[in-house]
Amino acid sequence: MGLRGPAGLSLTERADMWSRWKAGYHVREIARAFGRDHGSIHSLLLHQGGIAPRLRTRAAVALSLSEREGISRGIAAGESGRAIAERLGRAASTVCREIGRYGGRDAYRAGKADVGAWRAALRPKACLLALNRTVRNLVASKLALQWSPEQISGWLREEFPDDESMRVSHETIYRSLFIQARGVLKKELIAHLRSRRMMRCAKTSTARHGRSSIRDAVSISERPPEVEDRAVPGHWEGDLVSGSNNTHIATLVERSSRFLMLVKVKGKDTSAVVDAIVRQVKHLPSGVMTSLTWDRGAELAAHKRFSIATNAKVYFCDPSSPWQRGTNENTNGLLRQYFPRRTDLSGYTQRDLNRVAREMNMRPRKTLGYVTPAESLAAQIALTG
Repeated sequence: MGLRGPAGLSLTERADMWSRWKAGYHVREIARAFGRDHGSIHSLLLHQGGIAPRLRTRAAVALSLSEREGISRGIAAGESGRAIAERLGRAASTVCREIGRYGGRDAYRAGKADVGAWRAALRPKACLLALNRTVRNLVASKLALQWSPEQISGWLREEFPDDESMRVSHETIYRSLFIQARGVLKKELIAHLRSRRMMRCAKTSTARHGRSSIRDAVSISERPPEVEDRAVPGHWEGDLVSGSNNTHIATLVERSSRFLMLVKVKGKDTSAVVDAIVRQVKHLPSGVMTSLTWDRGAELAAHKRFSIATNAKVYFCDPSSPWQRGTNENTNGLLRQYFPRRTDLSGYTQRDLNRVAREMNMRPRKTLGYVTPAESLAAQIALTG
């Protein structure tokens, strides 16, 4: 079909555009591939919120182009509507309505009628959030609390296990936020998504720079097996989240429960970082931290002093292997929702950081079966106490 849509792209070209977008191509690269201005391509992607529209298919009961051509030939041959319908194996009323809708016997054209029918079938269907005010209000309130669409979807399943009307997929929430034509959720709620983007983008890989060596560092390969399988609580991962003007926050995440602690640090030097972490760790119940896994950053060069003060062993990842403390890496990504890149972190007090950590620890997590980290850690401490 030769229909051309926004930006003058055919159906085939639009499908190719979305395929390139999902593969991670930049807007300018896509625009060059089709010889279009990048602004027009960006507008088309933004209108759909970066979400490829579902592939349209013709309904099985709809008239096909070949059947419409048969109607056109029948009209030219002087056949009655009933005779045409009998030849096509269609109801007479279907053929008569088709002829009347697209010009009558004097002006009916198969190609024009087929294009008109295809366009007329573009009836917007109201999404679930537009039809269910209760779910819509719940979703909006949880988004305002910085919950992700996936967390909201999972929480609804757990909170209302026997009520199918209280279910909504995370994809529906994203579509309701990003696709402009829907207008179901307020656009202001996008600011509460951790990415803060106006449309969905393909996932891209990130690389970390190499870190300095640490004297007497104990390799992660020597970590006990129970740390790896998250069988017992007490094993943590840590790192620094950096902001502008050489400002930083220390992040500590318990592996089994995903419980988070945030620590205000005055600087990145090892003395400032270790002193600050020791002060915060001492607020934990005895035995809740038995080990800490850190990247190869020089900020924990004084790891022996930390171990003496907290009675916790310190293990270090292999160089350039942040994935070895993936729980912490993932949590740091979630924290960018609160502390976007290039934010000056010096203005946050320890009380501010405690509030953010508390909010994060009260969010249901998919990996925990939509239990919150606070609930998970409390339950595990009770079992081991």
